[in-house]
Amino acid sequence: MLQTDPPPLAHPGMLESYYVPLLVRLGVVAAIASILARSGQFKRSLLRETRTMNQRLELSLWLSVVFGASVAVSVASPTYRAVDLGLEGSLLAGLLGGYVTGLLSGVLISIPAMIAGQRLSMVLLAGVGVLGGLLRDWAPDPEEIWRFSPLPDLNIYRFFTESRNYRRASFHLLTLAGILFAEFLRQTMGDFSLDNAPFRLTPKNFNPHPSFIEYAALYLTTLLTVAIPLKIWNNTRNEKKLEEQERLLVEARLAALTSQINPHFLFNTLNSVSSLIRTDPDQARLMVMRLSKVLRRLLRKHENFTPLREELSFIEDYLSIEVVRFGDKLRFEKDVAEDTLEMLVPSMLLQPLVENSIKHGIGCKVEGGAIRIRTHRTAQRLHLLVEDDGVGIPEDKLATLLDRGIGVTNVNERLKVLFGNEYKMWVESQPGQGTRIQIEVPELHTHLVAVS
Repeated sequence: MLQTDPPPLAHPGMLESYYVPLLVRLGVVAAIASILARSGQFKRSLLRETRTMNQRLELSLWLSVVFGASVAVSVASPTYRAVDLGLEGSLLAGLLGGYVTGLLSGVLISIPAMIAGQRLSMVLLAGVGVLGGLLRDWAPDPEEIWRFSPLPDLNIYRFFTESRNYRRASFHLLTLAGILFAEFLRQTMGDFSLDNAPFRLTPKNFNPHPSFIEYAALYLTTLLTVAIPLKIWNNTRNEKKLEEQERLLVEARLAALTSQINPHFLFNTLNSVSSLIRTDPDQARLMVMRLSKVLRRLLRKHENFTPLREELSFIEDYLSIEVVRFGDKLRFEKDVAEDTLEMLVPSMLLQPLVENSIKHGIGCKVEGGAIRIRTHRTAQRLHLLVEDDGVGIPEDKLATLLDRGIGVTNVNERLKVLFGNEYKMWVESQPGQGTRIQIEVPELHTHLVAVS
């Protein structure tokens, strides 16, 4: 018959070694929780408070694999019997996923022990999994599960001080009692059925007459092996929530900046149309048709990034409108490297810069001028250049250009939101000779995950 508990160790001084397996259990459960927290799929599962049946089964499989492995190691080698965390894993499964997850996890986790002859393991672990589901149901809010503390004095203090929320305080007390009761069941099964009981750590293995302190250490360890994963996974949840909040904040800022550009562009274009209606109705009609083409592009589902090829195509459509106003006075030149056309850039990046060149540079010059766009690629970075040969910017205004106006400031703000310190943007200008704006950004595939 299978002997689940080794005989008492009478060797003097061996009592100290009783505490070593308890510490090993704490270290192993912390390692298991940390390994699971590295999985993106498990992180997403932790963030769900309501789950479909498939999602409950998925969570059950995650927990069953790792905690079932701890039971298998314990069964395979008596040297590592302290790593058996089947009871704690079943209880955690019930707390996180409810009855179905707890029951299924208890059954799956107990399989290695059942194979080894510990036939009562399945009954114990399945029951503990259901107990975890009952405790979850008693929680006034699923978030309370993550606030559980193994400190009895804190739970008692909550019960008497939180007069307006006795259910919240009682949940923490009941969870504390439930964990202790689960350990009591494991110890009791070992006392009355040595041949097929689940494996247990007990001070009787080291001392024929254990003291209260030794039993207290055992029960405290069980409390901590449940609380430690909850705390580790709660930190993971909080980090994930902060990442999500940052992503939503970035999207909100980008949406606000884009909504600032679109009306500005539309207002200026409609002004151009109105100036042509009386003097040249045919040209005004042509401009409205081209404007409708541009607006169709603007009203597409907004994406934060677009290939440079599409951004340049948009600029050509936009300039076709401006050419109606300026005629031969406005020229557009491109010098675009072929290997940059499919690189991603922030959408509506170039239009505000081109518009500024027309409005403040070439538009103020009697003979007109040219706008040039150049691109090239070096060391996984994209270099963009927008320049004109207009009237230029006075030195006193150039110093504060990035902090004033709409066009250049908007572009600078969006680049700052998207890239932080990984971008460069600078403006050079000589009065009477023109203005040059240069932008350098990294390739975007690493940033798309964060903000797209």
